[in-house]
Amino acid sequence: MRFLIRIIFFFGLTVIYAQDNQPKVSLSFDNVNLKNAFSQIEEVTNYRFYYVDAWLGDKIVSGKYENTPLNEVLEDIFKDTILNFFISNKKGIIITRNSVIYDELPKGFFGNEKKETVDSGEEIKVNPVFQIKDGISKKRRAQTIRIGRENKNSDRSSFTLEGYAINARTGAPVSNLSIIVKNKNTGTDTDKNGYYEIELSPGLNILETSAMGVASQTKRIIIYNDGELDFNLEESLEVLDEVIIESNVNENVKSAITGAEKVDVEESKNIPLVLGERDVLKVATTLPGVTTAGEGAVGFNVRGGKSDQNLILLDDAVVYNPQHFFGVFSALNPFTLGEVNIYKGSIPAEYGGRLSSVFDIKTRDSDAKEFKGEASIGPVTGNVVLETPVFKDKSALMVGGRVAYANWILRSLDEENLQNSEASFYDVVAKYNHKFNENNKISATGYFSRDDFSITSDSLYIYKNRALSLNWEHKFNEKNRGNLIVVNSAYEFDIEFDGDTNGDFKLGNSIEETELKLKMKYLYSDRLKFDYGISSKLYALRPGNKKPDGAESIVTPVNVPKERGLESAAFLSGKFDVTKKLLLDAGIRFSVFNTLGESSQRIYQEGLPKNDGTLIETREFDKNEVVETYGGPELRLSARYLILPDFSVKASYNNTIQYIHRLSNNTTASPIDTWKLSDLNIEPQRANQYSIGLYKNFNQNAYELSLEGFYKRLDKILDFKTGAQTLLNQNIETEVLQGDGKSYGAEFLIRKNKGKFNGWLAYTYSRSFIKLDSPFREEQVNDGDFFPSNFDRPHDISMVTNYKFTRRFSLSANFVYQTGRPVTFPIGNFNFNNSEFVVYSDRNKFRIPDFYRLDIGFNVEGNHKKGKVAHSFWTISIYNVLGRNNPFSVFFVTDEGEIKGLQSSIFSVPVPSITYSFKF
Repeated sequence: MRFLIRIIFFFGLTVIYAQDNQPKVSLSFDNVNLKNAFSQIEEVTNYRFYYVDAWLGDKIVSGKYENTPLNEVLEDIFKDTILNFFISNKKGIIITRNSVIYDELPKGFFGNEKKETVDSGEEIKVNPVFQIKDGISKKRRAQTIRIGRENKNSDRSSFTLEGYAINARTGAPVSNLSIIVKNKNTGTDTDKNGYYEIELSPGLNILETSAMGVASQTKRIIIYNDGELDFNLEESLEVLDEVIIESNVNENVKSAITGAEKVDVEESKNIPLVLGERDVLKVATTLPGVTTAGEGAVGFNVRGGKSDQNLILLDDAVVYNPQHFFGVFSALNPFTLGEVNIYKGSIPAEYGGRLSSVFDIKTRDSDAKEFKGEASIGPVTGNVVLETPVFKDKSALMVGGRVAYANWILRSLDEENLQNSEASFYDVVAKYNHKFNENNKISATGYFSRDDFSITSDSLYIYKNRALSLNWEHKFNEKNRGNLIVVNSAYEFDIEFDGDTNGDFKLGNSIEETELKLKMKYLYSDRLKFDYGISSKLYALRPGNKKPDGAESIVTPVNVPKERGLESAAFLSGKFDVTKKLLLDAGIRFSVFNTLGESSQRIYQEGLPKNDGTLIETREFDKNEVVETYGGPELRLSARYLILPDFSVKASYNNTIQYIHRLSNNTTASPIDTWKLSDLNIEPQRANQYSIGLYKNFNQNAYELSLEGFYKRLDKILDFKTGAQTLLNQNIETEVLQGDGKSYGAEFLIRKNKGKFNGWLAYTYSRSFIKLDSPFREEQVNDGDFFPSNFDRPHDISMVTNYKFTRRFSLSANFVYQTGRPVTFPIGNFNFNNSEFVVYSDRNKFRIPDFYRLDIGFNVEGNHKKGKVAHSFWTISIYNVLGRNNPFSVFFVTDEGEIKGLQSSIFSVPVPSITYSFKF
């Protein structure tokens, strides 16, 4: 009461104090609280402070001031608080919380400007919130919260509110929580860590939350500046008729990124795939712009790019071969995954080293509250994932394992050659996440996979992946946060030959990389945000070796020298809201690659084909000596313009550099495939891509539509000479060519997100060409003209549908159509010196037959009765229900002097399966 009387006294009897007449003071503070600081100021001046004790908190101040104006001293000691001050000419200093006392009317006060007023006792006219107590329904007033410290000199039109949504009982983050600003008709949602960020207008904002399984909250937010607000949410046990959660509302329209796709990991279980396996990477191929060379082909072709031009990351660690059984199954455990984001147009500046795309795959954090798990069993694989708290409410461990038992299928087939065949694989993943406090979190992920494959009785193929990552996330303050990341990845491919002769051998190759990366985020203002950082990656390659297996083997050892390289980069990107309609996302990445010794490099005559006849010298480089340096800037520019709130146009430009190459002339992985670093004779690949697109949502986001076009030019694309010898070739530069490439196309997607019937239809028209030209005939392919690449498939149609009969029963279908890929056919023969030779067409002049396939599945969801030990999910599916004999490849044999064309197929008959999954 005393405080209020004094406030009224000063407002009623004083006139405005002139700030430029303030006294100057000399004093120092040494770790004192605000109350003591006020006393010191009162001792050296004639001023008195008026405040509420509870507002001061535990703020500690230090500083030395010499002949400093009083208002500057006060600004300094209040800079990290929500407190403001007003200096009266009656020798009084009034402390206010959040708000500012103005000494003049705001500009335009008597004009047409509309000011929002806030009455703390006003009842909010929003959807009523009810609290049930003793059977009586009572209306609950929304909590009023003031955020930030008002700055009367600020002209900002909006402020940033951020924070986390936490389950109040378990402490676990609440992901996909919708946060709606009721009086502004905008909103956002939380990510997998429960984090959100939203722009709010100054003054009153009414926030309402909603998510499955948690009680909604309504809060009155009076925001004066940027600030934080966490939501502690109670679990909801109400019985609901229907709950629809909308996350990333209009995100496809509002973001500036072109060519970005997101795979819903949970919904992937409803898409019928081969042998009932959940596979987020196979789901990715049903989206526009992402294709494969065919069933059984490893890797992806994105917007006309080669499979080695895709950067596939698992918790920031590279996975070189993310597929089992030569592309039939995914090598990533779907039960452990949280997010899958694909960038094929606007690639963020933090990513580099590949030309075509980035698959950014994140595992989910496990529950630090209680033990839980998920498992499945199908015709060829079994899968189990367990997660348990380590330190309750702070840390947890997740371990997942999957194993295949497909050998029984091969041995049950009526084919003698397959009786001794082997086809097995397994993968394991473990993740530990620990939250020290609100500002520090760490997570560590380990991953390993292995495939053993043998169709003949004398050869066993083995390939293995390993990935390790450590991520420390630190929040410096409200504007700055960062991640320090250390990763290690390795891939190894081996073949073991055990025949009836003395020619037993082991042959293989491997690649390993270790990277250190620092990523920072800086919120400069509500309209401008920055991402920046540095990274450095060390490569170690074993291109190939062959050694005898056993004491009786007479095989001569062959060893291709190891290769090493260092790829470093710095990046900076920013998002800038130029206007409410125009958003710019611009970045630059500057990368440098150093080829390192120890190494022997052959020097050839410039301008002539590389062969033994043009060799000048062989130059030796010591260990860690720089052999060659490449690099340059990589621009990442994109823009979005909102035509309507749910309709936008976007455009982007990217240029990328790739310093590592996969040498392959097959459509699937083999020991012949090796990775090769850029050196004196093989230059990095480069690409420039332009994109433009239209994006529209309909019927309150029930439907979304996008149409995007792209054009890409490539330089120094690697390919092979005709008849190249690549296996264990120590001078591989004499067998490869580097030329130009181009690809262009259009991508169409229409998606239905709501209702009993949902799914999407994707169509891609895409062309991909390569040009290998030279003044010398031996280095020309197809007379130096552009010709279709091995993965040029002009038309690609995918339709994924799901119909829910009830909450528990649904029917799914997946249809795929693709133009047949290019091949080279024999077109004639001739005799020379009593020998017959085959004449082949121009490279990739013909095509194999078109590919199409229909899959169907019936899904049965278990009920959600309280007290059930586990929640079950059944999938009954038929892969290739039409029994289409789709050709994987076409090859030619000579039979009694006649050349015959044959085709190989995979899954040429309907493949039924039943899979049972359950959570506990």
